[in-house]
Amino acid sequence: MGSLSSPNIPNNHKLYFSRSEFTKILNCYSLGVSNGSWKDYTLYFKKNEAVFSFYKHTLASPDCILKKLREKKKKRNLYQLFINKKNSKFENIDKLISSIKSTQLIILKK
Repeated sequence: MGSLSSPNIPNNHKLYFSRSEFTKILNCYSLGVSNGSWKDYTLYFKKNEAVFSFYKHTLASPDCILKKLREKKKKRNLYQLFINKKNSKFENIDKLISSIKSTQLIILKK
């Protein structure tokens, strides 16, 4: 009789943002809301990615897409940012958040 934690059972868990990651994302989102850049967001989770998208309007395409990806070969997480038609990769969430905040400062100056 095998146990539930047997290594033979495949891991079908979805990838999620940790509590600290989610707090950082929401703090960043709230800055965009307070300056009028964003009004809505979506979240979705798959087996190897978690996605948080920021929207200027509810029915518009996302202005900013933040992804957390699980790299199978290196067994680590990678973060991607799609903003202003640019795709950037980051090793940790803090660098990604600082990139979003600096982009938001540029938008505020225009």
